[in-house]
Amino acid sequence: MVNVICMKWGVKYGPEYVNKLRSMVRRHLARPHRFVCFTDDATGLDTAAGIEALPLPAMNLPPGKERGWRKLSTFAAPLADLQGPVLFLDVDVVIVGPLDDFFDLPGRFRIIHDWAKPWRITGNSSVYRFEAGAHPELLAYFTDHIDQVKRRVRNEQEYLTQAMKELKLLAYWPVEWCVSFKHSCLPGFPLNYLRVPRIPEKARIVVFHGHPNPDEAVVGKGHGLLRHVLPTPWITEHWR
Repeated sequence: MVNVICMKWGVKYGPEYVNKLRSMVRRHLARPHRFVCFTDDATGLDTAAGIEALPLPAMNLPPGKERGWRKLSTFAAPLADLQGPVLFLDVDVVIVGPLDDFFDLPGRFRIIHDWAKPWRITGNSSVYRFEAGAHPELLAYFTDHIDQVKRRVRNEQEYLTQAMKELKLLAYWPVEWCVSFKHSCLPGFPLNYLRVPRIPEKARIVVFHGHPNPDEAVVGKGHGLLRHVLPTPWITEHWR
């Protein structure tokens, strides 16, 4: 048994994002698994489809820009009653290929190597894998030194990447598996006005970080010249 988890808090994403994520995981992950959504509002989540809605792990965050810090609560020990390998997925990803290899690949921690500035070690935490309860010290250090950490790094994925590097556990997914819609699928300007975004060969997960979101890209709603998007029908095919 393995675990796939996501988090939904606030009002940025509705329950349909979680329901579609559950459906995609069920189609693409062959082995027995639990699908858990940690949330502050379980309204509309399709529990009949196998979504376990659990409360968000406790985390004392001060007021201010969130920047994903709440994801660090996935390193709580215990993490609800989860045991074994855990694959975290952002709710706005689109799964386009098989997921079993994400559990078979060796390593105690894996994360996406960020696309925007690949010369840095920074990971993208839209997709990461860890062992449940294995590293509570990451969460404890953050909560005890919040101000120091926020002065040193911009967001939770920078902190998480640096912490795992110090533990000599940092490893990345194969670059072909997790692709960025903006950097990997969307043609560069001015071709983005002429060509529909494509799925790169060997891609398993398309990450929609920032804008556009999947519901925007599918209808061709972009943001600015460089992020202009033609209607992208393959999103409808996979994001369901």
